[in-house]
Amino acid sequence: MNDDGAVVVLIGAPGAGKTRTGKRVARLLNVPLIDTDKRIVAEHGPIANIFATQGAEHFRALERDAVARALTEHAVVTLGGGAVLNPDTQADLAGKRVVQLTVSPESVALRILGGKRPLLKDGVAAWSKLVAERQPIYDRLSQLTLDTSHQSLDGIAKQIVNWLQAS
Repeated sequence: MNDDGAVVVLIGAPGAGKTRTGKRVARLLNVPLIDTDKRIVAEHGPIANIFATQGAEHFRALERDAVARALTEHAVVTLGGGAVLNPDTQADLAGKRVVQLTVSPESVALRILGGKRPLLKDGVAAWSKLVAERQPIYDRLSQLTLDTSHQSLDGIAKQIVNWLQAS
């Protein structure tokens, strides 16, 4: 663990490319990537199974713990789309450099196929409703917003690194 905490935190809608972009940013900065959803899966099993067997509230508690730990580490941190709903997480992010990744409904349609996202089993309509509810929180917490709909993730990662180095 490093007292410096997260180098940058990526938040935003499910399917916006947080993990894939985070990998690129971490590589450019030569720091680890912490994907909080992947940590939860490694420690507790598939997220869809957690939702199905123990419920959303239990998942959110596991998520809060994973996020709190990750934010203390010197790394690029990517959060699951709903992690920002927790007031403690919102407070923790207040002192961090936070980038919001967005994506259009048209572009996300192909990304969310496959059923691994329990809150999006009803497709783009469910995604759009979810994003509309969370958007004010994403906007309030982030200092930089980038749309991944039509840009390469390598290009997005370079923009994030340039922003970090300039700030």
